[in-house]
Amino acid sequence: MPANPAASRNAADRVQIVPVEGGAALFTPEFRDYLVHLCDEFTARAHALRVKRDERLARALQQGRLPEPLPASAITTSDWKVPPVPKDLATPGIEISGPCSITSMFINALNPGPEGERAEGDLDDDEDSAGHRLIDTVRACHNRLAAVNHELQYTDRERNREYRIAPGELPFFMHRERGLHLDEPEVTVDGRPVSAAILGTALTLYYPGRAQASRGQGIYFYLPKVDGAEECAWYRDVFDRSRARLPFLKDATIRAIPLVEALPAVYEMEEMLHALGPYAAGLNAARWDLKASIFEFVMADPNSVWPDRFGVDIKTTPFLSNIFRRLVAVCLKHGAVPIGGMATALPNPDPEVNRVAAESIKADKVWEAEQGFIRAWVAHIFHMKTAAEPFKRVHGSGTWKPRPEMVKPESYPVRIEVPAGPITLEGTRRNARMVIEYVEAWLQGRGAKGIDSLAGKPGVHPALMEDLATGRMSVAQIAQRIRHSARTNQGPAATHDAALVKRLLQEECDDILRLMKSSDAQTEERYRKAVKIAQRWIKNYTDLDYRSLGSYTRADLDRIAAAPAAL
Repeated sequence: MPANPAASRNAADRVQIVPVEGGAALFTPEFRDYLVHLCDEFTARAHALRVKRDERLARALQQGRLPEPLPASAITTSDWKVPPVPKDLATPGIEISGPCSITSMFINALNPGPEGERAEGDLDDDEDSAGHRLIDTVRACHNRLAAVNHELQYTDRERNREYRIAPGELPFFMHRERGLHLDEPEVTVDGRPVSAAILGTALTLYYPGRAQASRGQGIYFYLPKVDGAEECAWYRDVFDRSRARLPFLKDATIRAIPLVEALPAVYEMEEMLHALGPYAAGLNAARWDLKASIFEFVMADPNSVWPDRFGVDIKTTPFLSNIFRRLVAVCLKHGAVPIGGMATALPNPDPEVNRVAAESIKADKVWEAEQGFIRAWVAHIFHMKTAAEPFKRVHGSGTWKPRPEMVKPESYPVRIEVPAGPITLEGTRRNARMVIEYVEAWLQGRGAKGIDSLAGKPGVHPALMEDLATGRMSVAQIAQRIRHSARTNQGPAATHDAALVKRLLQEECDDILRLMKSSDAQTEERYRKAVKIAQRWIKNYTDLDYRSLGSYTRADLDRIAAAPAAL
């Protein structure tokens, strides 16, 4: 008997898809058959992994028991190696990151920057910088396929601009799908929403993956929001099953790099690489989501209230530095590649703003390169060469040698501490502004937006390309301060509560609209809606409900905006 009682029916007929532009070309009977078989085999297991996540989080919130290392085993005490890493993934330099569902941005990312150089790799994202709708996932798949085939182009009729991929060798592609925590409500099997991770991975393997395999290219994935080794094993089995079911993948090179952005994953980095087996390639140091995850695990602890997040730098916060040094040590020990974090500064008409941004980016990437990271990410091609240079200089010649302690994970024990720094009203205000600006972009279907949280204030401060991770982190910090009635210890005296945060949100919304060169009634209404949604998101976090913004449909958000204010 089949595992699913409904499997005796024609598999493709069990799938229902909300019509979206471009969807019919992808959701063929053959693809739907493949999707159903993946869902039958892996959906229940994905749901069980979510339950384990919830249980782990509940232990922290209810009992104060943070995640901890697994018992020592041959995985952590022996010197096994991942399979030889493809040359692409071992290349020092930079990866350009952005939503591949926005065609103009995707083309720009694949093209040379101002100095005429392309990025080494492209993080074509359908996760934190994307809109988390079915239309985004469908567009991402079409754009990836067209890019692999060097056929991607776009006409912006409003601006009368043509976008085309410039001739020459393209960066290698790093595909990032939505995570295990999300479903796609607009695609159902037997009436139940499919796992967003299954859907995205299946589309990528079936379409751009097939094209990459036919060209002899590796098919590379970033794995977001993984909590540990069991979840990496789930992906390994999805890759195995897909390889067995799709003949064109039989001899293809498929590799994956988990993002270390969930606190439990910090303790299982070696086990995660091992669990991926033949698909293991490296680990990525995901900064913003990791901070957000720490906030979520310590949210109930009044002794763990953080200072303003803007001053908590990876390079100068010892316990965070050690987490990422440990990541590098794990990779060096097992022959994997360590990938650093994101440089998010955007270009500015003011040369002085660009100079300050470049200095900050260079200092950050020099630190990463010297710790052993071979590559990192950048949000805009304008700063691509600046961000790439330290990695090419330190690692490009192949002569860099780590110090003995740098290859030993035990040199960097994991400790979760409260960083040093001030708690200020200005820090909360900047978080509030960031969340409003981000949600406003989300309401337009965009998962990434250039935001200056200090807009209108003196000083030199470039806008940053912010995505869902920054929104999550900002909401978590505001909620933590409300939950524990945090008092400011620098600047104007204040005690955080819902009324204070509600006032700050309103003031920041008014200031955003005031600074706009022009705004119409529709824009103002969208910002007012963003404030209402931000309040609900913050209230959820104060109630220890960490539901992702990506799990809400746009209809859900409309209902929130129409309901009484949450704060």
